[in-house]
Order: sequence, then structure tokens, then C-alpha cells
Amino acid sequence: MENKNLQFKTNLNCSSCVSKVTADLDSAQGINNWNVDTTNSDKILTVASEGITEQEVIEIIQKKGFKAELYFL
Repeated sequence: MENKNLQFKTNLNCSSCVSKVTADLDSAQGINNWNVDTTNSDKILTVASEGITEQEVIEIIQKKGFKAELYFL
């Protein structure tokens, strides 16, 4: 499967919010690395995918009570 960067608009507003999804994103198969730009007004989550799908990332975030949708430049 193709490796690519996926970007999502989220409501992960602060480091406390990010910490709530960290373990799940860190342990998800198919994610090489990830980060959230909480300084951006759209709170952009960038995921270096090694096989995980956009929908799988969205489900991880939603299971923790947050919102995520694909971000298009």
C-alpha cells in the first residue's frame, strides 16, 4: 500500500486533548508518525500513513470523543 501524508481538520485544541488520542494513534498499525498543529485555527492532524486509511484515522479520533474530517488545501 502507498505511503502518504493524510491531513485532517480536528477539534484537538490543546495538549490535553492531544494526550487523550496519543496512545491510540501511537499504537495504530499503519501509522509511521503523526502530529497536531494546535496553533492552526483548523487544528490540523497530519498522519504519515503506512497503510492506514483516512476512515480508520477518523474513527480513532471519534472514539475518543473528538471530531476529525479530511482536510483539503
